[in-house]
Amino acid sequence: MVIIGGGRAAARKARGALEAGARVRCIAPEFHQKVPEEVERITARFQPSQLDGADLVFAATDSSEVNFDVVREARERKLLVSRTDGEDENHGDFVLPAVLRSTPIVVSVSTGSPLLSESLRDEIRKEVERMEQYKQMAELMRTLRPWLLKSSLPALRRALALQDLASGAALDALAQGGGDGLCRWLMERYPELKLEKAP
Repeated sequence: MVIIGGGRAAARKARGALEAGARVRCIAPEFHQKVPEEVERITARFQPSQLDGADLVFAATDSSEVNFDVVREARERKLLVSRTDGEDENHGDFVLPAVLRSTPIVVSVSTGSPLLSESLRDEIRKEVERMEQYKQMAELMRTLRPWLLKSSLPALRRALALQDLASGAALDALAQGGGDGLCRWLMERYPELKLEKAP
């Protein structure tokens, strides 16, 4: 597989291709640090002859003109080609879905628009990450809830603390500091708890 371009878009395509077992060659004047080491790199500007022998081509440069040329030259050679900036009728022969891999979850998003697919994938990533935080919170609540119920907090304060633990702010505290960070966050909101034995 040949990728014309060496930026972030090229790096994403290269990683996906390598995961699928493909051999990948990137051609660009310079390469982003996220382009995988396993990729064969050719430091050069695009020349049509660079497509000779390819079986699949991606036009992934920052220049719409160069990408257009890559698509035209690939089609002349009857090669399958796709543009990473393909938001018009010259996008190439296919559009790959945007893929989210969050072990053990794999989500593939296709909307007919590469940019919209990537945007939707990124929103789903946020939700998947949030689901993991909910899972962690549920585990912690097995300890935190009984601890709060037995604490010296007045009933109303206890109810408010439990309500706070179900909030987005609590999930953020958990994401930033783990279980210890969550406990610190809770004790900052309810200083009385600092006198209790830690859960």
